[in-house]
Amino acid sequence: MPIPQAMALCHDIGYTEMQLPNLLDHDTTAEAIQQSASWLPLLARECHPDARLFLCSLFAPVCLDRVIYPCRSLCEAVRASCAPVMACYGYPWPAILHCGRFPTGHGLCVAAVSNGSRPSRPPVKVRLSRRNGSSSGPSDCDLDSRLEVLKAGPLSPGELAPTLRRWLQLDATCVHNLLRGRHAGTYVLCGENWDVSLADALLLPTNSNTLH
Repeated sequence: MPIPQAMALCHDIGYTEMQLPNLLDHDTTAEAIQQSASWLPLLARECHPDARLFLCSLFAPVCLDRVIYPCRSLCEAVRASCAPVMACYGYPWPAILHCGRFPTGHGLCVAAVSNGSRPSRPPVKVRLSRRNGSSSGPSDCDLDSRLEVLKAGPLSPGELAPTLRRWLQLDATCVHNLLRGRHAGTYVLCGENWDVSLADALLLPTNSNTLH
């Protein structure tokens, strides 16, 4: 059957015919469309270049004479990049997408198109504070003007500060969740894919004597 126009997740995926039931046991197009729509916000975060390919291989599997599952390596790559984004917003990686259920690649399966590589960013020591002493809202965090670059990278300290402030605005909810249960203070921020989201970063509490 044709991939429905209403299934925005899989528009222009590279093929036009899908099969039902799909690989998530959705029996009707209405169910597949409804369930697939819940993944659109994750795609908007651009957590992995092959996230849409992986999801569509499950929601709208290509119509062939045999079932083609996503490769386990594709699932693992997407999970590694996207699970932290989901966790930052309070959603665990679903059990139904457990990568162990997919083939290891020795047979026919949907493989990654991109290499999934992203430039690493150096760890930076930052100080986060609450605006006006407030802790009630996700946008109440601010960044101290003093940054300590712990390892040199492509961005200068002068470029890092506005980039970090931009993240605080774009990912306010994520920052709020990262700081949940913690006090304002000094943190080490490190990770990959910093040009996309703070959700791919690791925020570690520290103090002025911890790192030099």
